[in-house]
Amino acid sequence: MRSYQKLFSIIKEFKIPVIILLGIVVFLFLNLSKEVWLAAISAWIVSIFGSYKLFSETITSLLKKQFALDYIAILAIILSLVTGQYLVALILSLMIASGRNLEDYATNQAKKTLTGLVERIPGKLTLWNKDHPGEEIRLRDARVGQEIFIKKGEVIALDGVLLSPGGILDEASLTGEAQFVEKVSGDQVFSGTINMGNPIALKITKSEENSTYNKIIELIKSAQEEKSPMVRLADRYSTYFTLITLAIAVGSYFYSHFDLMRTLAVLAIATPCPLIIATPIALLGGVNSAAKKRIIIKRLASLEALSRVSVLLFDKTGTITIGKPKLIRVRVLSTISEKEVLGIAESIERSSLHPLAKAVVSFARFKGARITHAKNIEETIGMGISGEVEGKKYLLSKLKEQGMAIKLSLKGETLAIFEFEDEIKKDSKEVIGFFKKLGMQLLILTGDKKEAGEKLVQILGQEVEVKAELNPEQKLAEVNRLKSEGKIIAMVGDGINDAPALAASDVGIVFSNEEQTAASEAADIVFLGGQFSSIPVSYKIANQTIKIAKQSIIGGIALSILGMIFAFVGLVPPVIGAGLQEMIDVVVIINALRASKIEV
Repeated sequence: MRSYQKLFSIIKEFKIPVIILLGIVVFLFLNLSKEVWLAAISAWIVSIFGSYKLFSETITSLLKKQFALDYIAILAIILSLVTGQYLVALILSLMIASGRNLEDYATNQAKKTLTGLVERIPGKLTLWNKDHPGEEIRLRDARVGQEIFIKKGEVIALDGVLLSPGGILDEASLTGEAQFVEKVSGDQVFSGTINMGNPIALKITKSEENSTYNKIIELIKSAQEEKSPMVRLADRYSTYFTLITLAIAVGSYFYSHFDLMRTLAVLAIATPCPLIIATPIALLGGVNSAAKKRIIIKRLASLEALSRVSVLLFDKTGTITIGKPKLIRVRVLSTISEKEVLGIAESIERSSLHPLAKAVVSFARFKGARITHAKNIEETIGMGISGEVEGKKYLLSKLKEQGMAIKLSLKGETLAIFEFEDEIKKDSKEVIGFFKKLGMQLLILTGDKKEAGEKLVQILGQEVEVKAELNPEQKLAEVNRLKSEGKIIAMVGDGINDAPALAASDVGIVFSNEEQTAASEAADIVFLGGQFSSIPVSYKIANQTIKIAKQSIIGGIALSILGMIFAFVGLVPPVIGAGLQEMIDVVVIINALRASKIEV
């Protein structure tokens, strides 16, 4: 049943070529039945129907004073119909429509939607109402001033002020940073963040359309709408090919003493199918090669754009770095040993959801610390977490003078300090070095503190510019600034906070552990996994794919010119010319298919 549904969907996508193919069958049947007039009428109707998009696009290009690739095809189809060479007109219409539909189909299959972003927000809210506890309302019916209840693990739908004594939130969707944020009563809470602690209550301060998360979605929509389509690769060769073809066609007309059949044969062979077909076939092959490396290309034109990138932008957390804090150093300030300190800390932090707590637990077990059990554990937002271990009450709290550090205290005395950092991916240095050698401009855009960005550059050991403490709108502005300078931009990120910049870039690239994530909706290329080496791999595939596409285009043009010369001297009639063009197409397609076997 599924195979039939898939077949039906493909037929629906390629309905114009299918109709033209049926039209050819009808035309041949009517010709065999000696219904010449009906055959001619059917040929006119099918050819015009199959070519209307070609004609409308060409007229639009002329009105905009732009050069169009399809002048030759239009001339060939018109001349075929006028001279009664209906089969030639039908074959040309079929080839042109098939080439265009192939390109459109591949692109439409990969079109970006904002479904994942929108569906992430719950459609209903639970009111925090003393008279009617648990009453649910639709998101669009919520009003500023109402109090709502947020469950553990729930995405917060609207901006508000925290009413509960405290809460633990994951704000990675807005900032991109891995650390959970502790909030106390009266703090601002933003939509799109996740409640990671106990259930909380908040008072709504912004409506749905004015919420922080909705503004990000609107930024993405706006960026996608303003994103200029890349010029088709074939268009760069079309001017020369068209001029050569017209010169040969006009020459053949006078050389043959005004024989339109000879001119039609030249135009039939010259119909630019190699230019139209070669690029999408090669790009689809490149998509296939990338998929074998767990790289999903969502937009065909992004392969061409990636091969011409001049500026590469990176998010920091989760992109260059792993995105999870790692305990790198324990500074013991008392007489007890490091293993004892780790054992105490592990027994208390084991009950916490905080990323720093998980890092402590992991490090303590790696070091073989003695596993003990803590009692009377209390986690207080803004204060830390405390617990009794072997009759003594210890406190683990954030060290405010350091970015990623906590201290272990006993009765006000600091026993040890735990220092953390977001570890870079093992191949980050190598990848940055690869693009540096290519002379590409590299820039890190992060929502993290300036000091963290500068420290990352020191670890990478490369001269890379860093712009820190940027929100989603500022990242978008930076992309637009670089684009205004005429640069081709690729942006690499991993979170919703990167989404507007990803959408606005010529190529948006996302790291993802799943095929469908909210962040990937705004991207053109998705890496299934966190390997940083996927960036140069995709870049190499893009370059080789475009190289093969160019070979196919130039080879197709060369064969077409050779065929036109034979038609010029009268060795090829129009129908044979159309057939010869299809043979050239086959050669072009076979060469373009090599892109599906790219190895890097």
